[in-house]
Amino acid sequence: MLKNNQDTLITGEMLINYYELNKKKKEIEAEMNHLKEIFHDYFNRQISSLDKAEITLNGYKLQRQIRKTEKFNEEETVKRLEELKMNDLIQTVKKPDAQKIKSAIHLGFLQEKDLDGCIVTTTTPAISVKPLTPR
Repeated sequence: MLKNNQDTLITGEMLINYYELNKKKKEIEAEMNHLKEIFHDYFNRQISSLDKAEITLNGYKLQRQIRKTEKFNEEETVKRLEELKMNDLIQTVKKPDAQKIKSAIHLGFLQEKDLDGCIVTTTTPAISVKPLTPR
């Protein structure tokens, strides 16, 4: 048993409990990841890998959502903004400033078509399981 100067107590049982819980957590995460793979594979085969989907079974709804993120292709966007004499929209580190670009587009200083080919879009699937009735 150990105490610090604020009388916080740490026991051997706490360390054992933490170790055992961490081990169980890793086992649970591995099993959940395996189930997620099965769910994604099912939806990929039934619908497609890029579409959200859901099924209901035994009072539970299994949903797959698709998260989409967009970011600017840094090199191409900086080059394009320099060509357009929009250097104020470029950060000193030579990265496109997404906030300033969006503001410039919103204010009409820049057109979205001026940046065709500069935006990189990625998608990420996510699994959600919820009971249909509160438990």
